[in-house]
Amino acid sequence: MSKPIEAASATAPEFRPIADLIKEHAREAPDRMAIVDSKTSLDYGGLNALIDRIAATLQRGGLKAGDSISICAANSASYAAIFLGALRAGVVVAPLAASVTPASFRAMLDDAEAKLLFVDETAAAMLGSPEHLPELVSIGVLGPGVPFESWLAPAGSTPSPVAVSPEMPFNIIYSSGTTGTPKGIVQSHAMRWAHVMRGADSGYGSQAVTLLATPLYSNTTLVSFFPTLAWGGCVVLMEKFNVDRYLDLAQHHRVTHTMLVPVQYQRLMASPNFGRHDLSSFHMKFCTSAPFAAALKADVLARWPGGLIEYYGMTEGGGTCILAVHEHPGKLHTVGQPGEGHDIRVIDEEGRELPRGSIGEIVGSSPAMMTGYKHQPQKTAEAEWFDSSGKRFIRTGDVGRFDEDGFMTLLDRRKDMIISGGFNIYPSDLEVVLREHPSVAEAAVAGVASELWGETPAAWVVARSGISVDADELRNWANERLGKTQRISYLTIIDELPRSAIGKILKTELRKSARLA
Repeated sequence: MSKPIEAASATAPEFRPIADLIKEHAREAPDRMAIVDSKTSLDYGGLNALIDRIAATLQRGGLKAGDSISICAANSASYAAIFLGALRAGVVVAPLAASVTPASFRAMLDDAEAKLLFVDETAAAMLGSPEHLPELVSIGVLGPGVPFESWLAPAGSTPSPVAVSPEMPFNIIYSSGTTGTPKGIVQSHAMRWAHVMRGADSGYGSQAVTLLATPLYSNTTLVSFFPTLAWGGCVVLMEKFNVDRYLDLAQHHRVTHTMLVPVQYQRLMASPNFGRHDLSSFHMKFCTSAPFAAALKADVLARWPGGLIEYYGMTEGGGTCILAVHEHPGKLHTVGQPGEGHDIRVIDEEGRELPRGSIGEIVGSSPAMMTGYKHQPQKTAEAEWFDSSGKRFIRTGDVGRFDEDGFMTLLDRRKDMIISGGFNIYPSDLEVVLREHPSVAEAAVAGVASELWGETPAAWVVARSGISVDADELRNWANERLGKTQRISYLTIIDELPRSAIGKILKTELRKSARLA
C-alpha cells in the first residue's frame, strides 16, 4: 500500500499541518476520492476547494487563528470539510454531542467560547433559548440558522495564509461528563501529528479506505479519520451504526481500515449475515474506548480478514498501549505494550512509582498529550503526575499491572474499584466469570452501598438472544467460582446495558437503578 510520507526514514518527518497535506494530495491526485457519506462524495480536488472556501468565509467573518467554532451534527462530508476548513484558518474546533442535556450542551458551548455554531436538525433540541448563542449555520436542510450554502464564500475563494505551529490548539474534545461536568480537553496540532505518525505502520496510504461508524465529535473516530486523510486515503462516513449497512458498505467500497468500539464488534460478529459478506479487502482493524473481551478479540481474529489492533489510552493523551492481536494471540487478556516513544508507569495512592508486577494507577507520557483542560487549571493539575526528574505524565484513573513480558493487564477504573469489608474488588474480574456462562451475552459489575460491608458487588446481565436466565441461579453459579470476598450480592437481568455514544457502559446509570429498586 502506497504511503505519501516517507515513514521508513530514521528520523520522523517534520511537523506538517494536516490541512496542508490535503492541499498536496489535491494537487497530486485531484480526482482521488477523499470523503464519502450516504448522500455525497468529495474527491481531493473538491474537498480542498471547499476547505479553502470555508476558511475564507471564517476569515471574512472576523475569525482569527486561535478563535474557536463548534459543530453539533451527524457525520457527513460537510461536517468533515468544516472541521478541516477551520484548521486551515488556524481556528480551533470544538465538536459537540447532541446526546447530552441542554444544560450540559450550553455549558460546553460557553466553555469553548465558540464564535460560530454549525448544526443540523439533530442539534435543534439542544439549543433552547436563542439568547447568548453564537451565530448559527445550518449544515442540514432542516437545521436552524443561516443555510450553509448561503453562508459560504463564492466558489474559488481562498483564505489568507496562516502559519500553523505544533503547539497551537487543534481541537477541544469534551469528556463524556458521566462523572460530572464535561471537561474541555485541549489537543494541539502536535498531538494530532503524533497520531498521524503512529498510523505510518498501519498501512494508511493513497489506496486506504477507512469506514467510520462512530461520531466525529469523539476522539475514537478522529484518531483514524485524520491519519486516513493525512496519508491520502478515503474516509467512508456512516451517520449511525447499523450492522447490515456496515457490512454492505465494507463490501461495496472494498474497505481496508476501520475503527470500531467493542460493542460494535460484538454485534457484527453475532450477526447471521457476517459470513455472507466479502471482507477480504481489510488490511487493519482498530478498537478502543472500552474493555475488549479476550474471547471477542479471538473471534474477530479467527473470522475477519486482516490485522487487529487494540489501543488503550485517553483522549487527554499521555501513554498509549498497543496490542497487535494478530501478532500476540497469547496476550488477548492484555491491552498490549507501550507504543514507541510512550513511557507508561504504575504508581500507588501516594504517587510513588511501583516496580513491575505491582498493581497501581497507570500514568503515561508521550508526544501525544493534551495541553490541559480549558478554563480548569486545577483539574489539569489533578490529571498530571511528575516523576523525580520533572517529566510530565497524565494520570489515567485506571488500575493495572505489567506482566513479565511488559504487557499491561487492565484491571479497572480506580473509581470503579469496590472496597468491601476492607478488601479491594475489581469489577472486571467478576465480569470475566459471568461472561463464561453460556447464557450470558454481556455483564457489568459495580459497587453499591452495603450497611454490613460498606460496598458490595452488584451485577447487571444481558442474556443471549432467545435464552431465559434465572437471576438467582446465575448469581449462585458465579459465586461458586469467585473468591469469598468477591461474591455478588445482587444480580439483575436486563435487556440492554446503558452505553455512551461510543460504547462505554454507564455504570453511574446502573448504580442509580440499584438505588431506585
